[in-house]
This record gives sequence, structure tokens and C-alpha cells, in this order.
Amino acid sequence: MKFPRREFMHLAAGAAALPAVPGLARAQAYPSRPVRIVVGFPAGGATDIMARLTGDWLTQRLGQQFLVDNKPGASGNIGIDGVAKSPADGYTLLTVVTPVAINPALYSNLPFDFVRDIAPVIYLARLAYVVVVNPSVPAATLPELIAYAKANPGKINYGSAGAGTPQNITCELFKMMSGVNLVHVPYKGGAPAVADLLAGHVQVIFAPVSESIQQIKAGKLRALAVTTAKRLDVLPDVPPVADFLPGYEASGFAGIGAPKATPADIIDMLNKELNAGLADPKIKGRIEELGGTVTGGSPAEFGTIISEATEKWAKVIKFAGIKAE
Repeated sequence: MKFPRREFMHLAAGAAALPAVPGLARAQAYPSRPVRIVVGFPAGGATDIMARLTGDWLTQRLGQQFLVDNKPGASGNIGIDGVAKSPADGYTLLTVVTPVAINPALYSNLPFDFVRDIAPVIYLARLAYVVVVNPSVPAATLPELIAYAKANPGKINYGSAGAGTPQNITCELFKMMSGVNLVHVPYKGGAPAVADLLAGHVQVIFAPVSESIQQIKAGKLRALAVTTAKRLDVLPDVPPVADFLPGYEASGFAGIGAPKATPADIIDMLNKELNAGLADPKIKGRIEELGGTVTGGSPAEFGTIISEATEKWAKVIKFAGIKAE
């Protein structure tokens, strides 16, 4: 039996399109039940808030609940491990923040390989830290702090949320580039470190903006510089460290990831919806209040950010001899 040429070409075109149908159907059906967004840190912090902004937006856009599931512990490693071992079906997501680029150089026996086991979905925001001092410190600018530290080597303490945390490594990079000798005082979390800074037990912290901005605005802490390459809208009068130490940049990141084998069509859908969310003035404004700068972009671009940060912080950790607690 012979088909007319026009009918034959129509059938051939339909057959060629068939391989794309399962993925299309899956994307159209997703999500058909609630989705977990795992946060490897306690509720209430900047990472948790970012996840809830993300979840609320996706809930509104996709018609299913995107629920935050806090799994704190081991600098986020417990949450990452759980997601890495979850089904790659789009129903378990991960809030990806700076420690994922720090931990490989700190822990030699991680039960997962982040690059191998987690697929990037979107780079949500670049996160800033701010160099804050107790008002009793006789330094109104970063050059004055450097001069004061060089005149008092080993006598100035800086606090952090613990060894290997962003507060620790951003200050160690500063020490490397400025040649100052500051003594590290680790705490079990950022809040007690800031409390001791307010009390004068430590003199300086490279603090997340979200943990220090209220005290800065109240005049209880003095902000000397931000760690990003540019000034922040929420602290417009505070210059970057790079204005005084050319080449210094120590921003963090926040984004979303998923188990590695999650279907590409689901990742692409989430990426598209979240890029739209980052353009929303309310979400953008809230991220900026947390000391973040909205970024967005493709999954591949976020993967590059993670890889570059992992390489950078491994060098700082090795140079400073930082060990996991």
C-alpha cells in the first residue's frame, strides 16, 4: 500500500516529534503533589527566609505547595546528603548556599559529592558580608582598622559562627591580603558572635548583613566596608573592601538545586518560574533587605559560580590552615 507523499510527510513529522512527548507531558503534569525545599540550617536565618520566599512564589505559580523542610547540622551537610539520596523526580529541592563551596576543603569523608550528586537549578542572589566593629574600636574606616591592627598585632579578636564558616573565611582572606594579625574567636552560630561583639568581647566580625544591619542602623555597631565588589543599596554609604584592598571580593551565594538526575524539563520549568519571581519587586526588595543582590540566570551559570567559589575557598582554607570543628 502506498501513501500519498503529503500524507507520508505528515506521518513522518509526527513520528519525529514523539520522543519529546513524554518530557512535555511530565513537565505539564508537574507538580502533582507538594514539593519539599530542604534547608540545611535552622529556621529564621537568611537561608531559611530565602527558601520561604522561593516556596511561596512557586506555590502561587504552580498550584502545589512548596514546603520548607529545615534539616540543620554539620554546616548544611545533613540536608545536602538527604537531598542527594532522594528520588530525582522534582519533589525534593535544596537551598544551595555558600558552605557547599567551603565544605569539600574542610571535610575529607563527606558521604556525597556535591557536583556529582546535586544539579544546579538557579542562582538566586549574591550575598554580602559587612565588616563591623564595636564602637569602642578607634577606627572609623577600613584603612584605620588595618593601621590599628598592625600597631596591635595579635591583640584584636574577630568573631565568627565557627571554623570554616563564611565569616571565618572572608576574614581570613582579608588577613591574607592586608597582612594583619587578627585572632579568631569561633562561636556556635552567628547570633552569639554578634552578641559578644556588642558586648565588646570581640572587636570585629565579617557579618552577614541580615545579622548586623539593625545594629548598624541603631548605631550599636560601626560598619566599615562590605565584602562585595560594589556598594549595597541597603548600606549605600559603606564602601567595598576592594576600594582599599584591590581585588578583594568575598560574596556568598544562594540558589536552588535538585538531585542530579532530576529531569531537565522540570529543572528548566523551575528555572523559568524562579527567574520570573526574581523580577517581582516584592521578592527583589526582600532579598536586598537580607544583604543580597538578585542574580538569576541559567542552571549552567549557577554551576559555574559554585565551581569557582569551591576553588577559591579551598585555597584560602589551605593557606589559613582552617580545620573543621
